[in-house]
Amino acid sequence: MALDTHIQRGLRHLRKSDPILCTVIRRAGPFRLNLRHDRFRALALAIVSQQISGKAARSVWEKLKTIVDPLSAERICQFSVDELRVAGLSRQKASYILDLATHVSDGSLNLNRIGRLSDDEVIDSLIAVKGIGLWTAQMFLIFSLGRLDVLPHGDLGVRMAIQKLYGLGELPDRETCHRIAEPWRPYASIATWYCWRSLE
Repeated sequence: MALDTHIQRGLRHLRKSDPILCTVIRRAGPFRLNLRHDRFRALALAIVSQQISGKAARSVWEKLKTIVDPLSAERICQFSVDELRVAGLSRQKASYILDLATHVSDGSLNLNRIGRLSDDEVIDSLIAVKGIGLWTAQMFLIFSLGRLDVLPHGDLGVRMAIQKLYGLGELPDRETCHRIAEPWRPYASIATWYCWRSLE
């Protein structure tokens, strides 16, 4: 079944199962999921973007693409950490990107076949790479693989939205997020997208 069909089914399910989210969906308008098809680049960009502003991340990313051309795992493996740092990367992030490239090049992380794995298997494969944690793996599931039932319960935006929408006295913990999200299943990714929209 096409992704669009699943999304339409998901929207119907969410409108019916959660009146609060139904209101958010009406206000926020159509759901848009722009998949990032170059999986290696999506992960490399996620590492670059950690803990810096969007503007700073774009600047480093553009410099990195100039230094490493084409920007691929095989090509990055030809560089040292110090050579990658010229793009403005910290030593730590340069080593993370090199680790990602090594995993992809030696086949221990097969990005061509990763879509055949379950969500949990994808997460386990990705967090084996230095610098990729649970949140980055969950974003990859949503925005690169188009998985529709991912709840990034540690995401600050999602927690803030749940607190605001459901009138909680404090930011929800993991257990509370999952309890509130229970009616969203199996379309938690779509609900998550609307949680982010509700904060705009």
